[in-house]
Amino acid sequence: MGKIRVAVMGYGNVAKEAVNAVKFAPDMEMAGIVIRNPEKVETTKRESGLSVVVDAANLEKVDVAVLAIASRAVPEAAPVYLEKGICTVDCYDIHGGSMAELREILGKSALKGNCAALVGAGWDPGTDSLFRGIFEMIAPRGITYTNFGPGVSMGHTVAVKNIPGVRNAVSLTLPAGQGKHRRAVYVEVSEGHNIDDIRKMILEDNYFQHDETSVEAVDDVEQLIDLGHGVHMERKGTAASSCNQRMSLEMSVLNPCATAQVMVSAARGIVRQKPGCYTMLEIPIADCLPGDRESNLKRLV
Repeated sequence: MGKIRVAVMGYGNVAKEAVNAVKFAPDMEMAGIVIRNPEKVETTKRESGLSVVVDAANLEKVDVAVLAIASRAVPEAAPVYLEKGICTVDCYDIHGGSMAELREILGKSALKGNCAALVGAGWDPGTDSLFRGIFEMIAPRGITYTNFGPGVSMGHTVAVKNIPGVRNAVSLTLPAGQGKHRRAVYVEVSEGHNIDDIRKMILEDNYFQHDETSVEAVDDVEQLIDLGHGVHMERKGTAASSCNQRMSLEMSVLNPCATAQVMVSAARGIVRQKPGCYTMLEIPIADCLPGDRESNLKRLV
């Protein structure tokens, strides 16, 4: 089998790191970058040194597309690739019922194209989902708390930036303990708009409806940016007949880099699956690692 040819859709923070991750992968190579704005093609070509197109059909052979785009753009973008027989990986981060609905939709498109899709392949959902599953294997009865931050939530930030009247914005996730979080949103308001109207739209957005959220107008969002993030996951439960089994995972990451690396590792895994749509919990970890499976098993088991 030759190298896996990867197209990256988008060219924001996560997409740029996805390109870097592919370049470091011994079994992958870049097919090119796909962006939606034709006016940015030449600029992106000069910056990346890669083929840049507005339609993946114009790239030479693509095995898998890494969709480094906003979560809300995934339901429209992914089926276009899948129905052409190109596997997809996205970092869709809207938890709950919408994830299950998207998995069903992309599954139908993947079957049409005889390929596979992986939905929610970031670090949460994604690798954190794996750890939550492992914790429950060890202690089936109990409670797991996943505490994020403090740090920038890229999904929440993109959602705010798409609200009319927002010139720039950042949304911070602040852990409140026991899996509860606060959102602190800072907004540069465009001329002719009102922070009170913007605040109302933010609080009504389903990204923010379940958490205590504050919204504040600032002059310069860039002065607040730190892309570091983290997670502290805890479980206290029962294994067999023994109570008080305690597990903990603590991780600090640079958000775009971690997300991009998981997506690219997942891209390796998804091209090895039968047609359909999967989550990270459903594909073997061994399939996401470079190199020979038997060698990896000897090294890691």
